[in-house]
Amino acid sequence: PHCLDHPSPHTGTSDSLPGCTGSCRKASSALVTEEDIGLRRPSVKESMWEAPSSADGSSKTQTPGKAFGSKEQMTRLVKLSKKHRNGRLLKVDWLDRLTFREIEVVNSKEKSSSNQMFLMIEFPRVVFRDQEYTVIYFEKDGDDPCQASLPAEIVTVPDPDVSLENLVESKHHKLSRSLRSGLTDKDLKPNAATRDQLNVIVNYPSTKALTSEEQDLVWKFRFYLQSQKKALAKFVKCVNWQSGPEARQALELVRTWQPMDVDDALELLGPQFGHPAVRRYAVARLRQAHSDDLLLYLLQLVQALKYERTTNSDPNVMQASAAGSTILPPAIEPDPGPVPGERGDRGSFTASAELGASHIDSFTDGLRNPMSSSVTSADDAFLQEPVQPGSESDCDLATFLINKACTSDALANYFYWYLYVETDDQDSVVKDSKVKEMYTNVMKRFMHRLQKGNWEYRQRRSMLEKQQVFVNHLVNIMKIVARENGNRQKKIEKLHALLLEQESQQLIRFPEPLLLPLDPSVRVRGLVPSKATLFKSALMPCRLSFLAEGAEGGEYVAIFKHGDDLRQDQLILQTITLMDKLLRKENLDLKLTPYCVLATSTKHGFVQYIESISVADVLRTEDTIQKFFRKHAPSDTGPYGISPEVMDTYVKSCAGYCVITYLLSVGDRHLDNLLLTKTGKLFHIDFGYILGRDPKPLPPPMKLSKEMVEAMGGINSEHYQEFRKQCYTAFLHLRRHANLILNLFSLMVDASVPDIALEPDKTVKKVQDKFRLDLTDEEAVHYMQNLIDVSVTAVMPALVEQIHKIAQYWRR
Repeated sequence: PHCLDHPSPHTGTSDSLPGCTGSCRKASSALVTEEDIGLRRPSVKESMWEAPSSADGSSKTQTPGKAFGSKEQMTRLVKLSKKHRNGRLLKVDWLDRLTFREIEVVNSKEKSSSNQMFLMIEFPRVVFRDQEYTVIYFEKDGDDPCQASLPAEIVTVPDPDVSLENLVESKHHKLSRSLRSGLTDKDLKPNAATRDQLNVIVNYPSTKALTSEEQDLVWKFRFYLQSQKKALAKFVKCVNWQSGPEARQALELVRTWQPMDVDDALELLGPQFGHPAVRRYAVARLRQAHSDDLLLYLLQLVQALKYERTTNSDPNVMQASAAGSTILPPAIEPDPGPVPGERGDRGSFTASAELGASHIDSFTDGLRNPMSSSVTSADDAFLQEPVQPGSESDCDLATFLINKACTSDALANYFYWYLYVETDDQDSVVKDSKVKEMYTNVMKRFMHRLQKGNWEYRQRRSMLEKQQVFVNHLVNIMKIVARENGNRQKKIEKLHALLLEQESQQLIRFPEPLLLPLDPSVRVRGLVPSKATLFKSALMPCRLSFLAEGAEGGEYVAIFKHGDDLRQDQLILQTITLMDKLLRKENLDLKLTPYCVLATSTKHGFVQYIESISVADVLRTEDTIQKFFRKHAPSDTGPYGISPEVMDTYVKSCAGYCVITYLLSVGDRHLDNLLLTKTGKLFHIDFGYILGRDPKPLPPPMKLSKEMVEAMGGINSEHYQEFRKQCYTAFLHLRRHANLILNLFSLMVDASVPDIALEPDKTVKKVQDKFRLDLTDEEAVHYMQNLIDVSVTAVMPALVEQIHKIAQYWRR
């Protein structure tokens, strides 16, 4: 027994100050006390599970403070009461009074029936300025990390073979591609399931990479696929060109394969195809193309020269360079000096400078060609043979383009200016000087070929020199006009004065008709100085009227932009021209207006002028588009008092440009860069934002404003339904030619086009996603229906259009 003079603990209990959330406990808590083990005999339950211990107050106490067994009901009710007090349970006054009364009864009954004592503890609350706060545990510098020497669970073991060849895969590849397998593979025929799988692989987009299993399948049934011309590109992809024996087998098959179409052959000129024989095969297929088709691809073919292994194959160029002869055209001088430049006599143009660059033996050997590699000497001679026998097919891309350009005025004109822009690109010097050297070398070979050719070739060279000097004069004049102080009117007066000076007479009257660089099908005799003017814009482009040869009094109007890089507009207009031709081949004329654009440098170029008015100006002056049409094309019998031909043209052109601008993801569309002609043609200008870039928030999939739909008669009119039908048809036709468009864009990924240069690796993917090649034709029609509905009902574009209208008003 215990003495009063020497007290000893009888019972004990424990509870942690921080709760399960880490904050200090609040309010009251009922703790059950534990009888001191030294004063009682262990129960049967305790002896079964664990040895009892005396009540203690250590941090890892073994003295329980919560009720167990029959006391769990009390603990559960305490937790529910706490939730109610903290607002986590719905409060119902009449029900709460009954519930708490019942809880008190249950607690009293449990306590009275228990042999243990309960300790009621009231934890303090922290209240400051009527605001209750929660106390949390804090230890100074408790968050500072400390290193503990614990045994590591994950150990990094260096693997010296991780970057080496996988011997198992290599052995499997060699066995499956061995010469012995060719004897049995010739007679292999796929079953129905394999045939369907092969058809799926053949119809893959050109951008899709084949898996190793798909490559093995194509190789296994390569003899069966020989009769399918579209399968050739897939077969070339599955060949390991670093293996001489395998490359030998592949080239033997390519020679007997069904010849592929010219459109598909463009894929073989991309950076992933580096083998010379494969690229010569693509060039051989290009020989089958008409000159008009080559004009559509010429911009991309010039870019494909970057992926050629060699471009110097003309020994005469070396002799010309050694002799010091000038075979390059004149270039723009750094300092304009007196206007408009040097002149020999009034009967001929002379060069104002030279594009100086020494001849380089070879350039860009294996540039960005993962498949280009040396082969074994035993196979070298065979692999270098032309894929298609004959001397004409044994040439590289540069030689083919030079030979073709020498035979056509149009090809020579555009080939020259595309090359000149590449040699003038200062960005390419920073990125890779060898690329510029390569283009300089091709330019030398081209001009040398013209110089050493027949009379017709020499005439083309002379024409190109005159064009260059003409452009130099224009650039020098525009530089002086730009430096002129004063408003736009004073700058126009200065422009007229410069054109009328004695030194500029050769611009007003050409001694001989000159092929216009913008459109070589047009021959011009000179300029009309009185009609030259400057547009209202930051760069003030110049509008020039040329005297066209042929029709009496005929004029060709063009815009010369100085200080603007037109290569992006040039690419988009070339693509629109291509799409228009593809649609026309399907007997679908959507009345498009693919006007001409030519970049003559990275800082200036020409744009064809089309007599038209912006839709914004039409709405400002005529209130509606229908009133504009009724004013210029009235008809008593036509719909809405408008000529049926004009209305039909408007509906078709709207449909065509809606689909095309959607596919190319053209941004910054507002009513000021949508133009309208008196004949009903609607067309877009200013392609400064493409491939998804847009300065405006939440742009619609296509530009289709409420005013444009109202001009058709509203969403319930027959013309609007015809518009939707034309959109579906155009979308389906262009989807069938998606591979051609994707191949052309894949050749432009390394071009210095602003919006492509931002994300070159995603360029082709952005265009491919717009075609939705994963959908069937029926699903594609439903998809286009949804796009049109979303564009018509979009609210944000209408709001942005109003903001743009206000901004334009204040600019005026």
